[in-house]
Amino acid sequence: MAKKISMQDIADALNISKNSVSQALSGKPGVSEATRKLVEKTAQEMGYSGKKSVVANGLAGTGTGTIGLIASDYAFSLKSFFGEIYLSIEKEVAARGMNLLIQSVNTEARDHLLLPSFIAEGKVDGVLILSHISTEYSNAVIATGIPTVMIDHHHPLIQADAIVTNNRFGAYTAVKHLIGLGHRDIAYVGNVTLSPSYQERLEGYRLALQEHGVPLKEDFVFSGVLEDDQEVTALVQGLDIQPSAWFCVNDGFGFFVRSALQQHGINVPGQASVCSFDNGMLSRLSIPKITTMNIDLDLYGRKAVEQLMWRMQHKDEPIIELLLPSELIVRESTGKVRG
Repeated sequence: MAKKISMQDIADALNISKNSVSQALSGKPGVSEATRKLVEKTAQEMGYSGKKSVVANGLAGTGTGTIGLIASDYAFSLKSFFGEIYLSIEKEVAARGMNLLIQSVNTEARDHLLLPSFIAEGKVDGVLILSHISTEYSNAVIATGIPTVMIDHHHPLIQADAIVTNNRFGAYTAVKHLIGLGHRDIAYVGNVTLSPSYQERLEGYRLALQEHGVPLKEDFVFSGVLEDDQEVTALVQGLDIQPSAWFCVNDGFGFFVRSALQQHGINVPGQASVCSFDNGMLSRLSIPKITTMNIDLDLYGRKAVEQLMWRMQHKDEPIIELLLPSELIVRESTGKVRG
């Protein structure tokens, strides 16, 4: 199979930035007319197909009354989190008298930048991208010129509006709760390479420790751990010194940490506290139930549709990121430090 030409290939050929290529192909301001024509000519000569003919034929945003929603197969499989956001989006779109087209993006489509037909052919007025697919794939969608809003994901190289959780402040609140219970040896566990959200939660964790005069112990920062029960169990059982509290980047990690501690003979919350993020099903099913940061998933969907409607009417306005708050829900897994 011949290599699929990407915007980065065009940028490398012309020695310009990938963002300039995206602006030129999408018809957005920011590049000169001469550069735009050169990019379009080079793209045609190199066989670039990501843009299709949506912008050239004036099809994007022609008032179809239809919105597109796409996400990775993995995101759509997480019904307790992204499924609730989807239901909120569906309800909000219907309330506005519009239609919603949905398609999952598998790894082959992602890697070869194969856009859903309703996007490639300009059959939708706007696109919602739920969670992370890939930066290049998101930019291929944006390059069609169809107004696009990201949900629960953002990146410096993705020039699109985004609706995201205020992860730093949420993590700060969670760690502040643990500090207020007297904990000083507080671990962070997650995998920052998987999502900007997890990196931001690490930053919130660090900020809370710093502002409350709690020394950061790098030995308790586990920022490259896979969300896997065996790996988390091995981590917990392999520690010579146990932290008195754990801040986990999501409820999956929280559930695995709580299980690993109890398997290791460490009582929760008697000997160690556990706090997580998202308020998903696992935090509620755990015994004891896990203290967590709640995210209003219904609000996520409503704000995403609202922002997309605004963007469709204001295509040339600056990019906007909307930070949604989270709320601490205190349950049985956190308690005052002992001894």
